[in-house]
Amino acid sequence: MKKNTKTIYACQSCGYQAPKWLGKCPDCGQWQTFVEEYQGAKTAGSSIEGLLSAQREPVRIDEIEFDAEERISTGIGEFDRVLGGGLVPGTMILLGGEPGIGKSTLMLQALCSLAGKGLKVLYVSGEESIKQIRIRSRRLSAESPGLLVVSEIDIEAILSMAVNVKPDVLVIDSIQTMYCPDLSSAPGSVSQVRESAMKLMLLAKKTNLPTFLVGHVTKDGAIAGPKLLEHMVDTVLYFEGDRNHVFRILRAVKNRFGSTNEIGVFEMKEKGLDEVPNPSAAFLSERPLNSPGSIVTASMEGTRPILVELQALAGSTNFGTPRRTILGLDHNRVALLVAVMEKKLGMHLMGYDIFMNVAGGVKVDEPAVDMGIIAAVASSFLDRPVSEGSVVLGEVGLTGEVRAISHAETRVMEIKKMGFKRCLLPESNLKRMAKIDDIELAGIKNISGAMELLF
Repeated sequence: MKKNTKTIYACQSCGYQAPKWLGKCPDCGQWQTFVEEYQGAKTAGSSIEGLLSAQREPVRIDEIEFDAEERISTGIGEFDRVLGGGLVPGTMILLGGEPGIGKSTLMLQALCSLAGKGLKVLYVSGEESIKQIRIRSRRLSAESPGLLVVSEIDIEAILSMAVNVKPDVLVIDSIQTMYCPDLSSAPGSVSQVRESAMKLMLLAKKTNLPTFLVGHVTKDGAIAGPKLLEHMVDTVLYFEGDRNHVFRILRAVKNRFGSTNEIGVFEMKEKGLDEVPNPSAAFLSERPLNSPGSIVTASMEGTRPILVELQALAGSTNFGTPRRTILGLDHNRVALLVAVMEKKLGMHLMGYDIFMNVAGGVKVDEPAVDMGIIAAVASSFLDRPVSEGSVVLGEVGLTGEVRAISHAETRVMEIKKMGFKRCLLPESNLKRMAKIDDIELAGIKNISGAMELLF
């Protein structure tokens, strides 16, 4: 080993560095994650300087010239919605998700759509050969002369390829397979992922090249590699969904050029992912009628209201402690609302197991669905169905009051569009709303009044 080479130990979970090996990382608390790495006097970061001639002198912000923001449409409406209207030149987007959820499929379909508009796109795969990509593209019917594919993991070769080919969009699938020759650690290590992402980021900012990075996720559901990776990129997208369900949800958790509240809904089919322009109809398509424990409520996902079905099952327990099994909702929120029902409604739920589910594999986490949860549990407990065509909205406090919710009028318009004839919502919202025809609106002050109207 040369004298100018230094040995360090880096945590493969969070990137923490130490001069000696440690059994437990003091930063993230993970065990057996330290790996020995060699760093020379000339680090890999010094070779990046040739990619970007940085502005050395500060300038006044009002003197910076810029053109009007022109976004590039991917041709997939749900994808554009999550991105904030399309691709911004020079943006860097990180797409994460579980294995087999459809990340590569979405990327290939989006690139084919962009290539069909006359753009030159480059798809770099570190996990598949070009023949495997060809087989998958034929199955997805994603073939276009402007779509260039290559199988490569050397980041330096990819950078020089991007400079020579000059693509309009670049996709790296996946960032965990990229390898920087200047570092001695294996591909997928913290230093390799960080250095590769840094070089790609500088290339994107210098050439205004929109770049997608596909990332793996850990068992905890977070993107594998250092957390620094999420700070470096402009947008972080998560592709969610149960592989046992046909629906997939694309959600933004960070977006410098758009809202982080928007979601895109897709349906997995034999020939790839199809957009679901009306998620409410899809989630309610198999809803049973006149069934106790089933209630419809409206949840806001960004600017889009989505009607979802909440299902509850309350059955007597044979154990001392009743079970609370919750899917798609906040477990603590449901426990809080059950306690409010026991206190304010006199329903003795301590002797009942309660199971709750959001149909379709969706996750709902806003307080505006509190009344829907209470109505579903009460319907199952009383074994009495809620009347057809009814939707329940409202946030519930610890004293049993029903509080106002946001975007009430937008939710009601979606409820009306889906054919429902009756909506129970907070009275404070009803006083501020204009009259809406063809739907009956009932204001509720507390959960006792809501139970009288529903049952």
